[in-house]
Amino acid sequence: MEAKIIPITPEELVVHGISTEAHAVLLLFAATVRAGFPSPAADYSAEPIDLNSYITQNPTSTFLVKVEGDSMIGAHIEPGDLAVVDRSVKPESGKIVLAFVEGEFTIKRLLFKKDGTYLVPENPNYSALKVENPDAGRIWGVIVGVVKKL
Repeated sequence: MEAKIIPITPEELVVHGISTEAHAVLLLFAATVRAGFPSPAADYSAEPIDLNSYITQNPTSTFLVKVEGDSMIGAHIEPGDLAVVDRSVKPESGKIVLAFVEGEFTIKRLLFKKDGTYLVPENPNYSALKVENPDAGRIWGVIVGVVKKL
């Protein structure tokens, strides 16, 4: 199958900023949690965690985008997820990036090879996109996390 870019124009891209002034805090249990049965004798305590500081190291250069399409399901990035994009992280080969290519946004794994630069999906139903013209694309940031709802 040919490479497929999700058709989102710059006007349609919804960017969600990360507030540096948010004071919403959730409790984080001090113990790790297994998917089995807990010991009734365990003593658990909780400490606060700020989700903004958990998902980003650089709040002023980080934003969220809503994911559409299934080209990255192998990397556990699925439709409806919020991808955490950090513009301060250097885009290196092997990292997942938000790219603007041929007038549209896409999330793909960036690969530098001897014969060129590729944006590679994590779904076998799609093929890699070779970036033939450096002026036709731009890396907007590196995906550093994913926020999911179950």
